Amino acid sequence: MEEKLFQAGPARIAPPDRHHATMPNQRLSSRKFLMALLTVVLPVYLILSLLSRTFPTSLHSSMSASMTASNHTLVPLEAHIMSKCPDARDCLRDLVVPAMEQVVNKVNFTLSFIGSVDQNNSIHCMHGPGECLGDMLSLCAIDLYPDDPVIYLGFSNCLISSYGQIPSRDLVEPCALEHGIAFEDLNGCISEEGKGLNLLMASVERSQAAGVRKSCTVRVNNKTWCVRDGGEWKDCPGGSDIKSLVEEVERLYQM
Repeated sequence: MEEKLFQAGPARIAPPDRHHATMPNQRLSSRKFLMALLTVVLPVYLILSLLSRTFPTSLHSSMSASMTASNHTLVPLEAHIMSKCPDARDCLRDLVVPAMEQVVNKVNFTLSFIGSVDQNNSIHCMHGPGECLGDMLSLCAIDLYPDDPVIYLGFSNCLISSYGQIPSRDLVEPCALEHGIAFEDLNGCISEEGKGLNLLMASVERSQAAGVRKSCTVRVNNKTWCVRDGGEWKDCPGGSDIKSLVEEVERLYQM
C-alpha cells in the first residue's frame, strides 16, 4: 500500500489594509516608535543580564547531569520467543512490552527466536513452516528498523497477539500499517534470496549459544530473569511482574 503524505499548501500573507495604513491618527513617528521600543526592550535586557550573572552554576549543573545520564551503559535485555507460541504472546503482552514502555531508553533490547538446525543446515520451527515465516517477518522488521525497538517490538507483539493467523497477509499488513512499516519492504526482505533465512539462522544460533530452549525466556544482563512456559511463570527468582523487571533494569543502569 502506497502511503500518501499530507501536503500543506503554500502559506499566504494577507495584503495590507490600505485604508488603515493611510489613516493619519494611526501613524507613529519614528522617534515615538523608538522610545516605545526602548521602554520594552531595555528592562528585558537588564533582567536577562542579571539572570545570566546569577545562575551560571545551576545551568552548568543541569548540563553536567544530562551528560552524566547519557554516559550510562545500556542494560542488555533480551526476549527469546517462537512467533506462534501462546507463551510468547503472554510474555510479550504481560511483561516485556509494558516494561519496555518504561525503560526503552535504558536497555539494549534484543528479540531472538528459538528453533533447531539439523545436520543439513536446515532450520526447523516447533510450530511448523508458518512459524519460521512469522519469525522471519519480525526479524525483517528488526533489520529495517534496528535502532527502534518501539517499531519492531510493537509490530512483533501485534503479530503474536493473533499468533494463530501467522503468516496471513490479513494479519501482517494491518500490523505493519499500524506500526509505520511498509508492507512492501517486509515482503521484499522475505523475498530476497537467502536474506530471511540468514536472519533466522543467526537468531536461532544466538538462542542456542545462550542455552535457551523455552519460549518465552527473558534475560537481563545476559542472565535468565524469568521463563514463561506451559501457561505459567517459572524460574523467576527476581519476580515475574513488570515492577520487578523495571526496578532491576534501573538498578543495573545506575551501576
